[in-house]
Amino acid sequence: MKFLRDLLDKQKPLFQKGGKFENLYYLYEAGETFMFSPNHTTGIKGAQVKDAIDLKRMMITVVIALLPCLLFGIYNVGEQHYLAVGEAVGFGEKFLLGLKLVLPIVIVAYAAGGIAEAVFAVIRKHPINEGFLVTGMLIPLVVPASMPLWQVALATVFAVVIAKEVFGGTGMNILNVAMTARAFLYFAYPAQISGDQVWTYLGEKTAVDGFSGATALSVAYNAGQSGEAVTGALASHNSAIGDQLYSFANMFFGFIPGSIGETSALMCLIGALILIATGVGSWKIIVSGFAGTYIMGLIMNAFAANEFMAMPAHYHLVMGGVAFGIVFMATDPVSAAQTERGKWLYGLLIGFLTVIIRVTNPAYPEGIMLAVLLMNVFAPLIDYYVVKANKKRRLQRATV
Repeated sequence: MKFLRDLLDKQKPLFQKGGKFENLYYLYEAGETFMFSPNHTTGIKGAQVKDAIDLKRMMITVVIALLPCLLFGIYNVGEQHYLAVGEAVGFGEKFLLGLKLVLPIVIVAYAAGGIAEAVFAVIRKHPINEGFLVTGMLIPLVVPASMPLWQVALATVFAVVIAKEVFGGTGMNILNVAMTARAFLYFAYPAQISGDQVWTYLGEKTAVDGFSGATALSVAYNAGQSGEAVTGALASHNSAIGDQLYSFANMFFGFIPGSIGETSALMCLIGALILIATGVGSWKIIVSGFAGTYIMGLIMNAFAANEFMAMPAHYHLVMGGVAFGIVFMATDPVSAAQTERGKWLYGLLIGFLTVIIRVTNPAYPEGIMLAVLLMNVFAPLIDYYVVKANKKRRLQRATV
């Protein structure tokens, strides 16, 4: 490492003011600070702040929390493929196939987003922030393994530019960047991120007779429309490739078709524990998000106008991307509510809206994406009224 440090120090004058590549200084700085801790310290005068956490460590913590979802997602891509084609293979073959499909998506997302970040850093002459370390991991985890790489790149650049850079960069965005990328793909290229054919990779092989690539939410919605009990439809679906494929246990552990990283509620909960234990994620948003989902599920049960509304409320917690969205998207410290009371309301409303959109919208059986983006927009308003209420109470106490 000393050799690398010496090499960087030798080249640094070329990128400093007056150097041959001074316009590219922030690209140099990004590489230097990524590999080494900054060598500058706070001056003798002025504020002295000592803290073990900084933006880089915070982002790395979130990436570590995402690793269980990533690793399980890689395995599950292979698992679903070999289930669909009716072949019995070992763990290694399943993981390698998943790695072959998922790794290029991760690389493309990081490369496309990194280039966009670098271009804006050079134009605006500001350092490249580490915020994209998380976004570059989140985007691959919310798309199916069959997603074309060029669409991943396009969605990533769109999200970085439109959802973040136009607002001023890291820490200034109103919308969650990864959710914006998914929304872009959903509305621009719906054939590649919706329907029953995109969630299980088949390649050149043919699925076994009776196979359907429908997600659990799609099966539940169709059952509700036909008047069939949702639990029964889930239990019997895809019986050609395995009994109880959509059992509650399978949905909790994640052995079902879906986007790469969102199928396993268990892996999301492990990530949630990491975020809460390190203080990076808000436990209030996570708890209230799950509570809101469950409460609205119970309310739908009370009305039970169709079988989908009558589906047990706890099923909503493990179906689709609810767990992933609440743990990793809703807790985004920039686009979420900032006040402590506001976080409770913010999480509850995300849970409420997710179930409402799922059950009442025939065109969109999943609801977490729209719920998070909508509440991102309303988060500042929630904080405004929470702060306003706090001021009112304090003024009342002062006048007593």
